[in-house]
Amino acid sequence: MEGSIHADLHVHTTNSDGELVLDEIPAAAADAGISAVAITDHDRLHPKLNVPRTRIDGIDVIHGIELRVEVASLDERIDLLGYGVSESPALCDELDRLQENRKSRARRIVDLVESELGVELDMGIDDGTGRPHIARAVDSHPQTALSYQETFDELIADGRPCYVPREIPSFETGVELLSDTCGVVSLAHPYRYDDPEAVLELASRLDAVECYYPYSSPNIASSSDLDVQATERHDLLLTGGSDAHTTELGQAGISKSQYERLLDAGGFEARVTNA
Repeated sequence: MEGSIHADLHVHTTNSDGELVLDEIPAAAADAGISAVAITDHDRLHPKLNVPRTRIDGIDVIHGIELRVEVASLDERIDLLGYGVSESPALCDELDRLQENRKSRARRIVDLVESELGVELDMGIDDGTGRPHIARAVDSHPQTALSYQETFDELIADGRPCYVPREIPSFETGVELLSDTCGVVSLAHPYRYDDPEAVLELASRLDAVECYYPYSSPNIASSSDLDVQATERHDLLLTGGSDAHTTELGQAGISKSQYERLLDAGGFEARVTNA
């Protein structure tokens, strides 16, 4: 990729299923040697970020979101990344609906896991609860031998015995909601999907493609070159990030010049507020 990593644009906090609270992000970013971060919690806006872009302890922080949507024509569920969020009633209503579904889904998964393993996880369910929380609870339970990853692989991943699907908006609805409220809308990690080439064709309706991330399809050693080709074909911006759910940031991201192009395209400069 072009230059060193300046911005990690795919980071989760405890507001969804990450391990870092917002106040810990600047130190984690500094430890990783990066200067900018986008907070992209699953289907939630961070309550402490009320402007599209701000600075916290010297680190640029973009208020973002990761929204899962359904592409009916491909029978595929994909993720969209919105950067520079400004709230709207329509977006907030949809996110409230999604969070209620997340909680009922999490309760159902917990019930299935407890029945499967014969244990009580004794975990609370709130708006941000997702499968990583459940996997951590299993991993730390004294009466189970499953690790975090084994819990996913054997119990709660798609198609496994304790998996429960979520109710999510259509691709068209998601694009409309994010386009109305975000400066830039990006396709997340294309080569995680069953049909990445078909999914990449959807990017023509977006502003950007996430080209740099710390994993790729099991059948593709390095997907970033193919993602970059898609951005060039549709004249899109490049984004990138580590998809961090732990305390380690900066495993992937974009360069300073790529970040500056993103800021210019999103109009974020005029909306900076110092925290």
